[in-house]
Amino acid sequence: MGVFTYESEASTVIPPARLFKALFVDAAEVMPKALPQAIKSIVTLEGDGGPGTIRQTYFGDGQYVASLVERTDAIDKESLSYAYTVFEGAVLANTYEKIFNESKIEASPDGGSVCKTSTTYYTVGNADAKADEIKDGQEKQMGLFKAIEAYLLANPDA
Repeated sequence: MGVFTYESEASTVIPPARLFKALFVDAAEVMPKALPQAIKSIVTLEGDGGPGTIRQTYFGDGQYVASLVERTDAIDKESLSYAYTVFEGAVLANTYEKIFNESKIEASPDGGSVCKTSTTYYTVGNADAKADEIKDGQEKQMGLFKAIEAYLLANPDA
């Protein structure tokens, strides 16, 4: 098994606690509203939102995958950190056993936030991580982040 890790960072004017809540605590409600063309729904299959919770995300028509299943590995509302593993779905294809994401949101000097994410891809057997797929995944994560930012700015009470 190969292991490949990629780091990313995104800044926003959204305060840390509000961003954390939208991205991780209330994701099942916020993401389909922020990206209605891309995300149909997020359904909790088991758990209460804490570690061990299993969720399935259903994507809109014309998206590159129909759904994926992820497990919450850790959530810390005090330190604003969240970790989850994607372990099922076409996004893994025959290349990845799982994809582990770990995010931490920190306050920026201007009152906004910086979201730092580490994504680790675990390949099946001797399969190589495909750079174009990883780049595409990173771009989709950034698009999701920007869509949620836009949604929160347009909906101050959300």
